[in-house]
Amino acid sequence: MGIIEKIKEIEAEMARTQKNKATEYHLGQLKAKIAKLRTQLLEPPKGSSGAGEGFEVTKFGHGRVALIGFPSVGKSTLLTMLTGTHSEAASYEFTTLTCIPGIIHYNDTKIQLLDLPGIIEGASEGKGRGRQVIAVSKSSDIVLMVLDASKSEGHRQILTKELEAVGLRLNKTPPQIYFKRKKTGGISFNSTLALTHVDEKLCYQILHEYKIHNAEVLFREDATVDDLIDVIEGNRKYMKCVYVYNKIDVVGIDDVDRLARQPNSIVISCNISLNLDRLLAKMWEEMGLVRIYTKPQGQQPDFSDPVVLSAGRGGCTVEDFCNHIHRNLVKDVKYVLVWGISARHCPQHCGLSHVLEDEDVVQIVKKKEREDGGGKGRFKSHSNAPARISDREKKAPLKT
Repeated sequence: MGIIEKIKEIEAEMARTQKNKATEYHLGQLKAKIAKLRTQLLEPPKGSSGAGEGFEVTKFGHGRVALIGFPSVGKSTLLTMLTGTHSEAASYEFTTLTCIPGIIHYNDTKIQLLDLPGIIEGASEGKGRGRQVIAVSKSSDIVLMVLDASKSEGHRQILTKELEAVGLRLNKTPPQIYFKRKKTGGISFNSTLALTHVDEKLCYQILHEYKIHNAEVLFREDATVDDLIDVIEGNRKYMKCVYVYNKIDVVGIDDVDRLARQPNSIVISCNISLNLDRLLAKMWEEMGLVRIYTKPQGQQPDFSDPVVLSAGRGGCTVEDFCNHIHRNLVKDVKYVLVWGISARHCPQHCGLSHVLEDEDVVQIVKKKEREDGGGKGRFKSHSNAPARISDREKKAPLKT
């Protein structure tokens, strides 16, 4: 029996099992088994030289955005309108067969937009090049899920289910669970609040399913069994997702109003170029990019080429800004002058731990290098004379 057949058999057993207090331990073990099998499904087969054929797309710009959706929902048209890159669009399905990149120039930054082939139900099992599409999506900063506004709402649920099956968690935060494996000492289970979904016995059973007999577990929130399994697996990626409903020009105004009021949703129409500017603004907001402008000492700020930082790519502190310019710059920084939203007064003297905001202006003041290496003032800390007496210059004898 293959891995896919085992997963389907366990899913069928979970479907026919009643959910109550008596069966929660059994259902928890089944969820752990499915998570282990899906992890094995994503691993390359034994004896192979690599993970297989994929999409070779080099990262470019200050961020990467992936377009995911069913075939013929308007991904290629959206890429062409936002970037100017030609991507073949037609009325039949699976027009795009490979990954086509484009560049969006927005707010003095360059954002890479990827047009991926349409995925179908069963993509997490490898159908329709689904694994390659999802692998590229994992390397992106955010995901734009393009949906057809005239189709049923089930498409969004199907895509979310396929992405969650391969370890992508959309619009979720990592669970506040501390987990550490140990060599000895058994399993230590603690929590800082009352738990309603997981107890100590269920935690032990899930850990034994993973053959973990020595570990430390601490719950800092009322997490579920799925959250505990995600922490144990350790290969989950939490990403932001914007749901883009295209083709709103063919549905009624009541449906458009209902879709637009959903969280993390944007309604657009590529046919009549409607609401594309709001889509770019929403994408910029979700990416959380921070533009920092530099100011040389005694000169005007340079507003032409900003240094772009983000919380997902290193951080937004002054130290991260210095490391972005040069990795040895932090050693020579004496203090930093900051103008902008993050400063209480302009300019503000800041240290390396100061958090920068968008469109701040930064001037770095470096430490002065002392040529003689001595102390300040007329009293020196050491003499410039040679150490040995024999090496000292002898004075000329006095004339009599």
